Amino acid sequence: MLRIARELVDEIRAHARRDHPDEACGVIAGPIGSDRPVRFIPMLNAARSPTFYEFESTDLLKLYRDMDERDEEPVVIYHSHTATEAFPSRTDINLAAEPGAHYVLVSTREHGNDADPTEFRSYRIVDTEVTEEPVEIT
Repeated sequence: MLRIARELVDEIRAHARRDHPDEACGVIAGPIGSDRPVRFIPMLNAARSPTFYEFESTDLLKLYRDMDERDEEPVVIYHSHTATEAFPSRTDINLAAEPGAHYVLVSTREHGNDADPTEFRSYRIVDTEVTEEPVEIT
């Protein structure tokens, strides 16, 4: 189960709306081993695409160095889908490289930048196996 603060959910949704029609992406870091999302880190979608997201390699390297210095890890890796439901695509599944992370997807397909996305879902992706998990917003 993903337990996440309302403020972080609002940040993810706001980022998805801002970047629509392109996919938004980012990370929420937390203390190593805590499974507690704490620090919201929006990233630039280097692909600038409505159907694909990609972290800029230099930004990603900087992020991991920063998390290492803070004794953090990526607890949530999020991105938006702009034209489809909030379910991982085959590409999303193949690129999921953090087996301990919660993969959050938000869909802006119905409202674009005008209103909150209606779908906010979380998954565990391990060895290409996708398992949806409950989300508790606190």
